[in-house]
Amino acid sequence: MLKTFYIKPHERAFLFERSHFQGILGPGLHRRMGWHWNIQRFDLNDPSPQIENLGFLLQSDRPTLEKSLIIVETAFNEVALVQIGRHWQVITANQQVVFWRGLDPITVHHFNFEVSLEIPAEFVSPLQRLSKIAGVQFVQIPEGRIGLLYEWGNFVRPLLPGNYGFWSIPNGAMIRTYDHTQPDPQFPDPDTLLQAHLDFLRDYCTVAELGAQQVAIARHHRKVIAILPPCSRKIFWREVSVEIIDINHGSKLSPALSKELVSGLRDVLDLILPHVHMIEVPAQHLGLLYLESAFHSTLEPGWHLWWKFGQSLKAEVIDLRLQTLEVAGQEILSKDKVPLRLNLTAGYRITDPLRAKSELVDIPGFLYKELQFALRGAVGTKTLDELLDDKGAIDQSVADYILQKIPNYGIEVESVGVKDIILPGEIKTILSQVVEAEKAAQANVIRRREETAATRSMLNTARVMENNPTALRLKELEILERIADKIERINVNGSLDNLLTEVIHLSQAPAEP
Repeated sequence: MLKTFYIKPHERAFLFERSHFQGILGPGLHRRMGWHWNIQRFDLNDPSPQIENLGFLLQSDRPTLEKSLIIVETAFNEVALVQIGRHWQVITANQQVVFWRGLDPITVHHFNFEVSLEIPAEFVSPLQRLSKIAGVQFVQIPEGRIGLLYEWGNFVRPLLPGNYGFWSIPNGAMIRTYDHTQPDPQFPDPDTLLQAHLDFLRDYCTVAELGAQQVAIARHHRKVIAILPPCSRKIFWREVSVEIIDINHGSKLSPALSKELVSGLRDVLDLILPHVHMIEVPAQHLGLLYLESAFHSTLEPGWHLWWKFGQSLKAEVIDLRLQTLEVAGQEILSKDKVPLRLNLTAGYRITDPLRAKSELVDIPGFLYKELQFALRGAVGTKTLDELLDDKGAIDQSVADYILQKIPNYGIEVESVGVKDIILPGEIKTILSQVVEAEKAAQANVIRRREETAATRSMLNTARVMENNPTALRLKELEILERIADKIERINVNGSLDNLLTEVIHLSQAPAEP
């Protein structure tokens, strides 16, 4: 029996006798004697034929297959990149793939992904221009960012802005991208970088490693961005400058640094407050600094800053200006048992702040109590009349008392005075009546004195007129003039000489009917 096979020009066929491979048939007519021959056809439009039992055939008939096929084999740690004309194909690990010879040019590149999962740069650009290729992932790092490449969880190298390709191996390549314009990269494993990748840190980063007596200030574009405490480590991008300060010989910040931190932006103040003890001493004030609860030094007006690390600091500001203390609403009985309410004002200043704070817990409270005692002593020993007659006596008594109490406390009282003496309502009424009676008596005396003086004057006038007719006549004319001003008509009987001695008839104008 003759068996015939026709292979088309675009086909190839594997010839089998029963199940044994005999060779590859090219285009044309092929005849074999016997019924036990069969073939497996392949279309050359598919450059990579899917051959059954390929592994077995490669073991038994590799030389025959290599005449018509390009055999690509990958080990457990290899990846192959095959270029077929304008097409690319990725062959993963532990694979056997064949391609027909003589059609399109075929180039095979082998890569050991245990050495690197990164695709060489010369392959990235042509691969990106094609459609998506299985087994390859692409990463683009834009300007202003930087990538860190991790392979199998281990840091490999930084990735600058550009395009990159990697083999898609599960749990293989991982890229973390960071904004290079931000000063603090927040690396997830800084200790590993510090131990094993000093070359990367030297080229791209600024590293701060501090001792037990060191503090660091990090600046980015001359702005403070971080305060680092002792025994800390921190990684910044290279654009950050780090100033390390030794606090072993003093924790106070220099005037220039204090001015920079205090006059900075609000976020800078918020940044330094957890690490810096800060106090402002205004003009006409004095500051007292306590270190470990013991007095250390005085502080002149201005800003003062200290590092808080490893020590206890406390500062107080004392006002050296004249201050006023009100002792108000003091209800006290006078010597004659009259209840009075008094308001006292005192002016004082602190002349020796250190002594005042060392000797007294509460300076205003101390002065208030002593003024209160002095006021009660001054009022309780005098009657109401004595107090009202001499109000300055209270001020003098209080001043004498308080001046004896304060010389050893660094305080100076410059003025003491009673502002108000408030009497009860019934005492006010009685005093008003007394004052009214006194004023009425004084008015009566004055009235009697004036009446006596007027009578004496009239008597003297009469004596003058008695001995001087001319004066009497002038007086008569004066009286007549005053009368004439008040009446409408005068009827005179006789001459003018008898004006006051004769009968004078004064008549009013006739009444209207």
